[in-house]
Amino acid sequence: MGWPENAVDRHEGFGERLLGQLLDRAHEMPPQLIAPLVAEEVRAIGGRDVSILLQDYAQVSLVPLPGRGLTGGEPLPLEGSPAGRAFLSETVVEHPQTDGIRMFLPLLDGSDEIGVMALTLRKVNDDDRRLLRRLAGLVADMLVTKNSYTDQFFLTRRREPMSVSAEIQWSLLPPLTMTTPQVAVAGILEPAYDVAGDSLDYALNDDILHFAMIDAMGHGLNAAVLATVAVGAYRHARRYEAGLAELYSFMDTAIDAQFGPDQFVTAQMMRLNIGRGHLEWVNAGHPAPMLIRDHRVIGTLEGPGTLPVGFGGSTPQVNSEQLRPGDRVLAYTDGLVEEHTAGGEQFGEERLIATIERVGPASVTVQQMVRDLSHTLKRERGGITSDDASLFLIEWRGGSADHLTRPLL
Repeated sequence: MGWPENAVDRHEGFGERLLGQLLDRAHEMPPQLIAPLVAEEVRAIGGRDVSILLQDYAQVSLVPLPGRGLTGGEPLPLEGSPAGRAFLSETVVEHPQTDGIRMFLPLLDGSDEIGVMALTLRKVNDDDRRLLRRLAGLVADMLVTKNSYTDQFFLTRRREPMSVSAEIQWSLLPPLTMTTPQVAVAGILEPAYDVAGDSLDYALNDDILHFAMIDAMGHGLNAAVLATVAVGAYRHARRYEAGLAELYSFMDTAIDAQFGPDQFVTAQMMRLNIGRGHLEWVNAGHPAPMLIRDHRVIGTLEGPGTLPVGFGGSTPQVNSEQLRPGDRVLAYTDGLVEEHTAGGEQFGEERLIATIERVGPASVTVQQMVRDLSHTLKRERGGITSDDASLFLIEWRGGSADHLTRPLL
């Protein structure tokens, strides 16, 4: 047994009391004491060597959160470590050691992956596993809640200096992963610490997934300000339930009024009915998304478009496509295909498609595919990223989520 056999009552009521005590104590706990509080509670039930590992901004490693009572150390790679395996697979990984079992539990806030909690127990049984899964879920929720009150978690995730433009862009973003029974989404921004004009936004309102990808002209702070206004205008119009053509017009007017006719933003706005799989989109000077079926790119989502946002284009035509269950739609910014290696040719769409079809079959989740695709593309470009290069992947699964509302037996 993982817990000291004579120390606690180990039926499910004990776990409920433990989690309740942790939640009660966390309400007024300052952010810097959340992690030590978790370490204290884990020690009280027989655990030791507690680490809380957060994903870095570039999505390549898990970084130990510092704090009293926590075990530190060097960042662990996502690829090739038990902690990374737990994170990538979103499952508990048990790693036997000479003095016990090292447990790695993914920290999931809803379906957004925060990081991994690691601890060591002498022995592990099903009661331990059940309690630890619930504990990890509570810890993830606590970290996300306290994240708004402190810079500590941001600083832990940061592996190199970040530009002002990147600070602005990261503050704009929604969670980069969302998974439901009907649809899953994942995104990545590159270069993580110097991104300027790329941004994205989404919202799931009832049965409609709303999504926009934005690429503001230029580099540095000016591009970040352009993107900020574009995202703000998009959210404002979306929350007034504007149609796709109206969204474009509202964003176009906002950019033109603020910056004049010489600055612009390319954009892709989409709506997906997650019950029926009906996809609609408007393209404002942006690269056409790719439709992926059975790990192959079967085409691009072309269709009549309009001028970039800010240029005062004509009212755009709304394009549509009927998806099949399992279809994936990949949106990306032009920096991904327009990059040149030193003295070389443009990377190009054909090489992007070939990379998608090579990486896709080995990627179980949308987050894994986006991460693997981004990192593979960067390697194939020779590590060069002179422009923002962002990806966003949508997977439509179909079906219903009604079973989630049924009582558990």
